[in-house]
Amino acid sequence: MDLLEQKIVTQGNVLSDTVIKVDSFLNHQIDPFLMQKIGQEFADRFSDATVTRILTLESSGIAPATMAGLVVGVPVVFAKKRKPITLADHFSAEVYSFTKKEMNNITISKDFLSPDDSILIIDDFLANGQAVSGMIEIIKQAGASLAGVGIVIEKGFQNGGKILRQQGIRVESLATISSMHDKHITFDKERALT
Repeated sequence: MDLLEQKIVTQGNVLSDTVIKVDSFLNHQIDPFLMQKIGQEFADRFSDATVTRILTLESSGIAPATMAGLVVGVPVVFAKKRKPITLADHFSAEVYSFTKKEMNNITISKDFLSPDDSILIIDDFLANGQAVSGMIEIIKQAGASLAGVGIVIEKGFQNGGKILRQQGIRVESLATISSMHDKHITFDKERALT
């Protein structure tokens, strides 16, 4: 997605060879026009898949997942990073956040996933694949099927995407960064189109 790549280059803040801040349009402040385009792009890329629900992880995945859910016409469920006292019967999985350097036990109410569901995971970033793997674990616990994984920004120089693809999981990334060396962002055009 050219528009997304332009935003990453012009508004992204490369903090190191492995960390980029995109909080001006995705992770803190939301660009609704861009999210609308992202939702449509995910809907187009997965138009050949049966999707009954979209699953994401709070909080930065909610905006792109919601826009995709709007276009596809299905509910969006998000995994909570902290289990509220009101959540009794639930699925859960442990997920390590490399950005925050913490382990989270993500949870989803059993009311919102069933064996009849075909689930599309949408998330903001894919680096080491921990968040996606945790959501896949929850899908397995629910007995549901995985339609695929949609990622807004993939860090192609980290192993998450490679590991998921080697498992036969369909991963569609809208922008794939191949390098952020010396604060210069290079995109992998080939992977972004597959």
